[in-house]
Amino acid sequence: MTLLKTCLTVSALALTAAAAQAGEIAVIVKTTNSNFWQNVNLGAQAAIDGQSEHTLSFDGPTAESAVADQVNLVENAINRGVAGLVLAPSDPEALIPVVQRAYESGIPVVIIDSTLGEGAEGSFQAFLSTDNCAAGEQVAQRMIDEAGTTGKVGIMSYVAGVGSEIGRVGCFTEYLEANSDLEIVGPLYSQSQMANALNQTTDMLASNPDLVGIFGANEPTAVGMGRAITQAGKAGQLTALGFDGNEDLQQFVRDGVLTATAVQGSFAMGELGVQAVMDIIAGETVEPFINTGVVMVDQDNIGSDEAKNVLY
Repeated sequence: MTLLKTCLTVSALALTAAAAQAGEIAVIVKTTNSNFWQNVNLGAQAAIDGQSEHTLSFDGPTAESAVADQVNLVENAINRGVAGLVLAPSDPEALIPVVQRAYESGIPVVIIDSTLGEGAEGSFQAFLSTDNCAAGEQVAQRMIDEAGTTGKVGIMSYVAGVGSEIGRVGCFTEYLEANSDLEIVGPLYSQSQMANALNQTTDMLASNPDLVGIFGANEPTAVGMGRAITQAGKAGQLTALGFDGNEDLQQFVRDGVLTATAVQGSFAMGELGVQAVMDIIAGETVEPFINTGVVMVDQDNIGSDEAKNVLY
């Protein structure tokens, strides 16, 4: 994320008079067929409510794999002269040309969730996403709070070397090492396959019956981890922390299989993304990277508005 901040140039976008006027802000996401992205829509709507200068449109292809359809949606938005664009690119390379075209047309662009590849720097004005390092540290502090400062903690990771994994798991590990005497077991890599995570966690629990905690670092990994804990009859016997917030993970929290799960701020991506575009249109300066954070969802807050805004 530090590299992104360094490379992302916040140029003073020379907005054309037409683009700088009030008008439509287009939010285009990876797919509309997902509760996660519908939460983004709710956040975007919250940002637009209460003002009359801008209207909001929300669109996306029927599947995240329909990259060409998303490119066409961005082209259409440019052609109808939207005042600003909030985009969650489905492909880091395929969306670069249309984002550059938006920039050349004087349309401010804010990217959310996943950034674009090399060559896109300067063609968008802000990137909003989870700071995975900060999220990993937050989960690590929760582990210390719940499990204490001594004993063994297992790490169930997903794909080695992926940017989000380096930040999330790397900073989790470094934080534990700097702030506790907890011994790290792993990490094991599920390749983001639930079945792999189930089998790996089963083996880890059997080999380390004295684990005081375990961390499942993304959705399929945490789901497999939760199922393994349940099958081993160890629910409630160790601090189990997940990441992401689908229905399976929510149920694990309710049942006490997971102590908590860290859920990325999809609502905040929409709300802060639209707000950033409106700020740019108004001539204000925005930060090049905006951390949309995570919410630690547990039994105490799972029914709260804060949790409902991120769960999917």
